[in-house]
Amino acid sequence: MIADALLRASVLLAATPTPTPSGTPDDDSVTPGVIGFVITFLLAVVVVLLVIDMVRRIRRVRYRAEIAEKLDAEEAERRGDGPEQQ
Repeated sequence: MIADALLRASVLLAATPTPTPSGTPDDDSVTPGVIGFVITFLLAVVVVLLVIDMVRRIRRVRYRAEIAEKLDAEEAERRGDGPEQQ
């Protein structure tokens, strides 16, 4: 009984034809097309603009920190609390 079922299953599986490759694929099914290109391009432009803005902000924060350190050092010298020299 089990052997008969296995035999029938193997015959059914062997009888299914394999798909034949078609000539050329449809352009719309293998490429994103113009819409995909436009979206990708706009996404790249947005990323570049965000990176430029981030660099500006980081540079601004760094310069402000340097200026604050210089002002603190000048204030300390004026009060006489300057760094101890040996």
